[in-house]
Amino acid sequence: MPRIRTIFEILKNQVFYVFIAVVGIGAITGVALLISWKSGEAREKNELRRAFEAGDYGEVYEKSLAALQKKPMDSFFLSTNGFASYQMALSRIDGESAQAYIDQAIWFLRRALLKKPSRAGQICYVLGKAYYAKSADYADLAVKYLEAAKAAGVTALDIDEYLGLAYASLKDYRNSIAAYSRLLGASDTASAPLLIRIAESYMGLEDWDNARAYLTRCLENVRDADVELNARLMLGRVLRNSGDSGGAEAAFNSVLESGENAEAAYELGELYTARGETTRARAAYRRAYRADPAFAPAQARLNTM
Repeated sequence: MPRIRTIFEILKNQVFYVFIAVVGIGAITGVALLISWKSGEAREKNELRRAFEAGDYGEVYEKSLAALQKKPMDSFFLSTNGFASYQMALSRIDGESAQAYIDQAIWFLRRALLKKPSRAGQICYVLGKAYYAKSADYADLAVKYLEAAKAAGVTALDIDEYLGLAYASLKDYRNSIAAYSRLLGASDTASAPLLIRIAESYMGLEDWDNARAYLTRCLENVRDADVELNARLMLGRVLRNSGDSGGAEAAFNSVLESGENAEAAYELGELYTARGETTRARAAYRRAYRADPAFAPAQARLNTM
C-alpha cells in the first residue's frame, strides 16, 4: 500500500515551493531593476556626450559632478567632468577662477586614469594641455601626458603645438623644434607665429644660421604688423650674435622706420656700445627712454653713462 503523507510533510513541501517561487520572483525583479538602472545610466552618459559635443560645458560640468556624488570613482563621469572643467577654464577671464577649474580638471582626470579607462589617450591629451595651462613649472608633466597621448594614437592637430611650447619651456629646444617641425609639415601654409617659435628654439641652441633662415621666411609671408615687428627685432639680435653688426643695425633701423620703439632703439645702443661709439650709444638710449620711460634697460644704461 502507498504510504500516506503526514500533514507535516505536505506543509513542508508547500513551504519549499513557496520559497522557490519567492526566490525566483526576487531574482527576476532584481535583474529587471539592474537592467533598468543600467539603461538609465547609459541614457545619462549619452546625454552628457551630446551636451559636450554641443558645447554646453556648464551643463556637463554640473550633471557630471552630481553623478560623481553617487559614483565617485566612475571613470566616465570623472573624465567628462575633467574635460568640462578644462573648457570652463578657457572661457574664464578671471585668472583665479580659471586656475580653480584647471586644478579640478587635473584632479579628476588623474583619478580617471587610475581606472585604466578605454579613452585613456584622450584623457592624457587634455591632462597635458591642462598642466601646460596651469603654469610653466608643470611643463614636464605637460610633456609626459602629451607624449602618452601620442603613444596612445591621439592625432589632435594641436598636440605638437603644445609639445613644442612645453619642450621650449623646459629649454629642451631640440625636441621643441622636432614638434614644431611636425606641425609645420602637417600644414598647407606656414604661419608666421610658428616660424617665429621655431626660430626662437634655434636661438636657444645658438644656431644662428637656422634662426635667421626661419625669421627670413617669416618676414617673406607675414601679414600682421606686430608679428613683423617682433620678427625684425629677433632678426636683429640673431645677426648681432652671429657677428653681422651692419645687418643687425639695418634690422633695428627698419623697426624704427615704422615708428618709435624702445627695444629697437635700445638694441641700437647696445650695438654702438660694443663698437665703442659712446655718443651714438647715448643718443640711442635716450631715444629708447623717450619711446618708453618705463623701459628699465634704457634707464639703467643712461644712469651709468
